[in-house]
Amino acid sequence: MITFQILGLDQFVVGHYSKDHTGNLAQLYEADESLINFYAPNSMVFHNGVEQTSWNTIVIVRAPEKYKPMESHIASYLMQTLSQFSINLEIEFEYFSSSSHYEHINDSYPRYIREENVKEPEITLSNEMPDLGEDESGHQDGHCHHHEENSEEENPQDDIYLGDAFAGLEDKLK
Repeated sequence: MITFQILGLDQFVVGHYSKDHTGNLAQLYEADESLINFYAPNSMVFHNGVEQTSWNTIVIVRAPEKYKPMESHIASYLMQTLSQFSINLEIEFEYFSSSSHYEHINDSYPRYIREENVKEPEITLSNEMPDLGEDESGHQDGHCHHHEENSEEENPQDDIYLGDAFAGLEDKLK
């Protein structure tokens, strides 16, 4: 297992990066693609109290000791390709003995979720409200009928307000 932990880049950027670069990294390591994984926690890098996302990226590569000879090639590749997404990069390599790695792979399922084995649920949206009956406040079908004058046509919930939300604010603050 070779894991690239990337701190200071958006998770979705790392997801796309892994899709585009797993094959090349596996070739550089002379390893099977199934050994390459990326870890992008929902976190931020800070320096002296200032958030550094996409400015300073820290990459920690964890790999079995047998891959140490490829380190400089991997570092060069990461510097070249990740510099498209971050101003500054820092790469650190950590190695472990293969005898210190354990895993359980369930043969009843594919090893990894892939685009071709993901099934999206089929959802049909309907404008009809289900009969909710009367709620604890006595309102029928979950509606408070004395607010009916605010119909959806006059105040649609999904419309974005396009006006100036801050109009007159400076005058009020004076």
